[in-house]
Amino acid sequence: MASEHLGDRIARLRRLADLTQEGLAERSGVSVDVIRKVEQRRKHSARLPTLHSLADGLGVELTALLGNPPAVPSSGGAEPPQLVAVRRAIMPPLFAPPAAPTGAEPLSPTLVRAEIADAWTLYHAAEFARLMDVLPGIVLDARLLAAVGSADQRAAGQAALAKALQLAGHLAVRLGKTDLALAALERAHAAAGDSSDPLLAPMISTSVAWAYQRQARLDDARNLAVHAADGVEREHSGTAEGVRVWGGLLMSAATSYARSDDYDTANLMMRTAERAAGRLSTLPPPPDGRLVSVFSRSSVRIERVRLAVQHERPEEALTLARGIRLSADTPPSWRTWLLLDVARAHTDVGDAEGAVKALESLRRAAPRWMRHHTLAVAIVTDLWAGSARPVGLRRLARFLGVTA
Repeated sequence: MASEHLGDRIARLRRLADLTQEGLAERSGVSVDVIRKVEQRRKHSARLPTLHSLADGLGVELTALLGNPPAVPSSGGAEPPQLVAVRRAIMPPLFAPPAAPTGAEPLSPTLVRAEIADAWTLYHAAEFARLMDVLPGIVLDARLLAAVGSADQRAAGQAALAKALQLAGHLAVRLGKTDLALAALERAHAAAGDSSDPLLAPMISTSVAWAYQRQARLDDARNLAVHAADGVEREHSGTAEGVRVWGGLLMSAATSYARSDDYDTANLMMRTAERAAGRLSTLPPPPDGRLVSVFSRSSVRIERVRLAVQHERPEEALTLARGIRLSADTPPSWRTWLLLDVARAHTDVGDAEGAVKALESLRRAAPRWMRHHTLAVAIVTDLWAGSARPVGLRRLARFLGVTA
């Protein structure tokens, strides 16, 4: 359950693994004192590198410690039909009757790319239910496009299929289905290799690295991101598309370093990425930025805020946040993370009023995203357990199910 306290979740998983607190400390490298404080609820949260270490020691994915998002409760029952349809689109049956296009208009690369771009917009707006409804048909259209026509037309279809499957992978991660996500992303990477876009495979590598991170496979995530970034830097550093893909990979590698508790290396890489983002203003923009990696000065700064919060540097995080000027193409999902991290930082410095103010801004701007994030529940839970309860906190607690 998303509302289960972190300490209760760790204690439950530790007992399932037949480990004492001392045994978990030995396996994970986390001190017994920290484990004891978390399990006794004397510590309401933990640094993300600590959670990665605990997940590794327990032999579980990171998501097992983070819990299910509030908007995606796990009942242990059968998957809903919409998710089954997405799963079937990602991994088609070994035999099925020939499929037909889903729309009334004739299939074309332009039409399918427009469908995919609109679907990514739904994803960034946290419209996951609507996305699950339309995504299977989009994947089907892209798969048909990749199977017919001339070699160039099939290559364009493979590019569309790669982007559609990449989106399916992102959706699966958000739903806590990381194995399904990797199945989608591995197929996306293969389709990208059959396309004529040399940047598509490294772009999808960023998504694969993210899924690896969610499974606590930090070395795999870092090695993949660094390898792909080196290739892009050698061959495509002169275009906006190349800079954006390279920058996304560099940020991904930095995140893996940070979650491995190497904040200094991560911070150095993020500063390099931020300087590189300044080059984008001198280069022609890509034709459709919605289908290229999210990378700009504001996205790098948002990620720097996040890493500072995760390493218990709240003052540094708040200083970085004050200097952010959000670009017009910053997706709602990234704006959501910024407000959540600002709220976390205010909580960590004891400014409950500032935290509630940031959370109220988030609830007004992106209520769906707020309800999807376990971090929002963790922050409100911490605030509710505190001695000061500012005006507005009760409304937020009810909205997220922290209190009745």
